[in-house]
Amino acid sequence: MGRPGARVFRPQSIAVLPPMSSQYDSAREDIQEVLAVALTRQGRIERVVTPENVTDIFQASKEAFDSLVFYFSRLEMTGQSDKDSAVNLGRSLNVDSFLVVRVNSWEYVRKEGDNVGRVGLSLRLIDAATGTTVWKARHERSSSYMFIKPSLKQIAKDLADEMIKYMPPQAKP
Repeated sequence: MGRPGARVFRPQSIAVLPPMSSQYDSAREDIQEVLAVALTRQGRIERVVTPENVTDIFQASKEAFDSLVFYFSRLEMTGQSDKDSAVNLGRSLNVDSFLVVRVNSWEYVRKEGDNVGRVGLSLRLIDAATGTTVWKARHERSSSYMFIKPSLKQIAKDLADEMIKYMPPQAKP
């Protein structure tokens, strides 16, 4: 999960980017909000830019939005973080790091005879000064039920809290 250098990376500010397009686009706003709240609650990063502010910046600045689109397209094509667009994104959002999010699952399914609410996320912490992927993780959480469907947003909150615990900067022991 961690990379060399991850232990020394101590961002002061972070923005949660809108989740990358997937078949679960209906979950995008909820996931962005859940992750921003989890980051704020953990309290290890001084300033967490709210999803509303992130959206406002992308709506107000064509350059910022173009950087986001280019960054996502390069990430999709190469699997690598593009340095120049990462630096531009960091500058536009006024942060030294950002979180790239993909929703891998957000659904109710039948699994081995059980009804299950399932949420899966992939996260990448990017150093906005260098475009380097400092940390990445992929995890899924599910909750089975008989009659009352669990809230997917609540499952996402639990999953976000669990994943963010392992993200740099680590809590001091």
